[in-house]
Amino acid sequence: MGCDASVLLNSVNKNTAEKDGPANGSLHAFFVIDNAKKALEALCPGVVSCADILALAARDAVVLVGGPTWEVPKGRKDGRISRASETSQLPSPTFNISQLKQSFSQRGLSLDDLVALSGGHTLGFSHCSSFQSRIRNFNATHDIDPTMHPSLAASLRSVCPKKNNVKNAGATMDPSPTTFDNTYYKLILQGRSLFSSDEALLTFPKTKNLVSKFATSKETFSKAFVNSIIKMSSITGGQEIRKDCRVVN
Repeated sequence: MGCDASVLLNSVNKNTAEKDGPANGSLHAFFVIDNAKKALEALCPGVVSCADILALAARDAVVLVGGPTWEVPKGRKDGRISRASETSQLPSPTFNISQLKQSFSQRGLSLDDLVALSGGHTLGFSHCSSFQSRIRNFNATHDIDPTMHPSLAASLRSVCPKKNNVKNAGATMDPSPTTFDNTYYKLILQGRSLFSSDEALLTFPKTKNLVSKFATSKETFSKAFVNSIIKMSSITGGQEIRKDCRVVN
């Protein structure tokens, strides 16, 4: 979140950019960042990077839906490379705990960060494709993932039929998708989380303990989330401060 703002770059010629990769199909409202950049360039040209704008916008979005605030470290640079193929490196909703641990450790993030940042699933919406494997043809023995609560599975199967022709069909991540709270962790403990990667947090002792800890206290979760989001958004690698967030200088 923030990092080098490569996700803001447009596809050019034969290069398909990150924003057009399958994993980022639900990203939208890039104009919000464009408007902020335009205003900043008018006041102090060449000073504030698109990466910093993204990090600040992420913090403000969390605050606006009832979450904690924090001081955002600034000084990131914007990257010049954006490839859709690299979105395959993002943690997948189908990952098991071993894959999640490896994905986060490769970025210098700990198990504490993994569980705290997964709490971002308290917000938003998921398309059927992200959890389809849990509600149909799960494995040779079970049609439905046995760790999923039967009533949730039935509900998801109704909104995501076998032959789904509705482009935006799916479900909210929790019953309060526009409120930053710790409901997500409570749902995991009840077998009511959407993703395999959510359920996977219960399959390793330390991550399971953290899920229980955050389910018990929103304050504890919020503090952990702030520490981890600052750590993640400080991952750097950019080379310039773009004049336009959609194109390199």
